[in-house]
Amino acid sequence: MSLLRTKSIEQSIADTDEPEYRLKKSLSALDLTVFGVGVVIGAGIFTLTGRAAHNIAGPSIVVSFVVAAICCALAAMCYAEFASTVPVSGSAYTFSYASLGEIFAWIIGWDLILEMFLGASVVAQGWSAYLGVFLGKIGITLPAAISYGGTVDLFAMGLVIVLGVLVVFGIKESLRVNLVLVGLKLFIVLFVIFAGIQFINPANYTPFVPAAQATETTTGWTQPLLQMLTGAAPSTFGIGGIVAGAALVFFAYIGFDVVATTAEETKNPQRDLPIGIIASLAICTVLYCATALVVTGMVPYDQLDPKAALANAFVHHGQSWMATLISAGAVAGLTTVVLTLMIGATRLIFAMCRDALLPIGLAKVHPKYRTPWLITAIVTGVVAIVAGVTPVGVLEEMVNIGTLSAFVLVSIGVVVLRKKRPDLKRSFKVPFSPVLPIISALICGFLMLNLSVETWVRFLVWLVIGFVIYFAYSRSRSRVATGASIHHETPGTAVPKEPTI
Repeated sequence: MSLLRTKSIEQSIADTDEPEYRLKKSLSALDLTVFGVGVVIGAGIFTLTGRAAHNIAGPSIVVSFVVAAICCALAAMCYAEFASTVPVSGSAYTFSYASLGEIFAWIIGWDLILEMFLGASVVAQGWSAYLGVFLGKIGITLPAAISYGGTVDLFAMGLVIVLGVLVVFGIKESLRVNLVLVGLKLFIVLFVIFAGIQFINPANYTPFVPAAQATETTTGWTQPLLQMLTGAAPSTFGIGGIVAGAALVFFAYIGFDVVATTAEETKNPQRDLPIGIIASLAICTVLYCATALVVTGMVPYDQLDPKAALANAFVHHGQSWMATLISAGAVAGLTTVVLTLMIGATRLIFAMCRDALLPIGLAKVHPKYRTPWLITAIVTGVVAIVAGVTPVGVLEEMVNIGTLSAFVLVSIGVVVLRKKRPDLKRSFKVPFSPVLPIISALICGFLMLNLSVETWVRFLVWLVIGFVIYFAYSRSRSRVATGASIHHETPGTAVPKEPTI
């Protein structure tokens, strides 16, 4: 009953061929790239860029985006190696099960459930807010009680329910809608970038790296954990501002890892998954940097509006109609983010149920659509309720800490699996291993330390709840523990136990 027992890669792959639990393989490299871009490019491109430039880095926020992209690229390469080696649903959960052991797999799966559920709920509320802004600009006012900030946000709930139904119909069908919305979103982003070029004043780029400034020190629960541990006073701008800006905009890239959850539904996962993960990250980096250059060139960084920098940059130049277009782009963009996170959540829970860490009966797929419809219904219901009635704004950092913890374990897992299973065929390999994976783990760990103390406390509470469930239910029922076949929910035969570590 070792906590470090592992599930072999061969068994994980064999489970994907079981008729009752087999997902439909229909995705190409293009689908995966669109999937990745769809979840990474959200409202952040319209708001985060200007806020980070105004408050932290000035025009050098462009460099911050590049630094953050390099950090993400290290984690992305680790994901790509794992995904091409273990083409099974579950992403970091499945990778950790194969390399680090069951307890680490449970921890990361539990963390990612938090990330995707809260992420989808928060973004659905953001979608409702932008919908209200967009409709308001064309003369339509939504009832306050049932829209964003009201008693019940029925519009956020409605979005989640519609997308949940779409996910049941099939991932290929879902991604067709995603493709249209991502295309619209990219068109608007590119239009904004090229339209903004004509308003750039090169003088606004000076100074490119503003002089460092001390900032008001936060205390108590809201201060970063690193500040509490070291007593270091925070500062903005200067070289330190570039680094701090990178820590902030790093979260604008979060989402590319969700591509790995679709491994089991990819036609040629060994080739297409690395392409989808890395290509989506590269495209998003170019778009983020271009947006940063435009917005800091249009308006001096100290005059940018932190709340809606891009839209108000055009208002600053008398182009208020662009704010309407940006709002429309945000509505389309946030729709794809919610859709992608819901797909990722269902595939993660599907993998955990199939391993019997959660009730295995939930993992059966729809006989016609070949999708995990029961899990999708549960995910849709929970996300809709949280989005509709819960003020989740204070929990947004929980999404970040869950993602970063996954990055750390995946980076370490690459090194461990290289040692344990050098015989495995790896269609993609992280170069300079183990150096780059270790650097990736250290960087992600450092970014975790920059999150607030209250976020860490909530994270630890969530982990405690997860440990209670694991030791009370999952540990004794997992298929690795019982040796049960996937056809049985009770200890059976057919699948031999893996040796413990």
